[in-house]
Amino acid sequence: NLSEQLHSLKLSLESEREPVETIRKLKKELEGAQVELEKAEREYNLEVMARLRYGTLPELERHIADMESKLINLQSARMLKEEVDSEDIAEIVSKWTHIPVSKLMEAEVQKLLTMEDNLRRRVVGQELALQVISDAIRRSRAGLQDPHRPLASFLFLGPTGVGKTELARALAEFLFDNEQAMVRIDMSEYMEKHSVSRLIGAPPGYIGYDEGGQLTEAVRRHPYSVILLDEIEKAAPEVFNVLLQLLDDGRLTDGQGRTVDFKNTVIIMTSNVGNLWLHEYDGMDEDEIQRTVRQRLREEGFRPEFVNRIDEVIIFHKITREQMKNIVDIQVNRLRPRLDERHITLYLSDATKDLLANEGYDPQFGARPLKRVIQKEVENRIARGILDGTIRDGSAVELDTRDGKLVMEVEK
Repeated sequence: NLSEQLHSLKLSLESEREPVETIRKLKKELEGAQVELEKAEREYNLEVMARLRYGTLPELERHIADMESKLINLQSARMLKEEVDSEDIAEIVSKWTHIPVSKLMEAEVQKLLTMEDNLRRRVVGQELALQVISDAIRRSRAGLQDPHRPLASFLFLGPTGVGKTELARALAEFLFDNEQAMVRIDMSEYMEKHSVSRLIGAPPGYIGYDEGGQLTEAVRRHPYSVILLDEIEKAAPEVFNVLLQLLDDGRLTDGQGRTVDFKNTVIIMTSNVGNLWLHEYDGMDEDEIQRTVRQRLREEGFRPEFVNRIDEVIIFHKITREQMKNIVDIQVNRLRPRLDERHITLYLSDATKDLLANEGYDPQFGARPLKRVIQKEVENRIARGILDGTIRDGSAVELDTRDGKLVMEVEK
């Protein structure tokens, strides 16, 4: 029995090896043809460009696709792989840590199931937004999302200072364990017709051809990213045409003819459109709000085909005075790691948090003024104390209120 199994495995291995080697050879030829095409574009050799672009490259891509489909049809449990997937990584980590693969997978599943709790540590007062985003990410991770589109796409609507950008940062940290995995692009810089070339790169013969596009180059280098397109309503119509392809196909072709894959990205667009009428929908059924808001977006100039390709339109509500105290905790907790480097402990009384929350609250600007208040009332006091020697390494600093004003006490 063992010899028969061994013989069967050897036959399977040999049957897989031939197409794998052929695919490697074809991919090498494809890379060479792409380099040759780039050279022809630089030299403006139209004959070579036409032969490569419309003959050699499509033929090689077709051959590679045929061989890959042949390899898939050989058997479901392949012995040779061209790509490392999540299961391979989990198996290797399991060998290193001696933690069973099932346990590692369970940790990832548990993380997804409690996604709202993770995001809630950084974003306050937007429960519905957290739930909608978490549901969309869980659908994607469960394999129910269209594999040819980005992981998810959202349009964030709401006034300034309510957590739209902060939620994008929190999502990048949750998905990719790094807040820096967020590519932020201010769409007010793309209001002109010609600015689309800055997004995907200039075509051959134009200035900036070698630089690549701001969006395509960022994703080509970091394919696992959260893409934040700020103030999307300010973008030129030509930019929306590019975004339509991105949302529909999950890929873009840059100015140099390279295909950039967006299937592992989350697309987030923010807009201040609707600030004057969003409050009209308070208390309405969520499905009814979605239908009405999408209709209003079309009236505001968003094209129907663009709005329909967005997975979720999410409305952010104004921050209330009661929620500001939680935001104070979040902002102060960002200061603590810097103080920990000097072994300085910071305590804030409830009265202090209330005072900071009241001073930092502005119905028009949301939580944005709070950061300046904490800099002025907390960080400036501690900085002066460190410089004049009042606060030393290892000190305990307590901020309390007296007669409606902040007072600082230091225990050395």
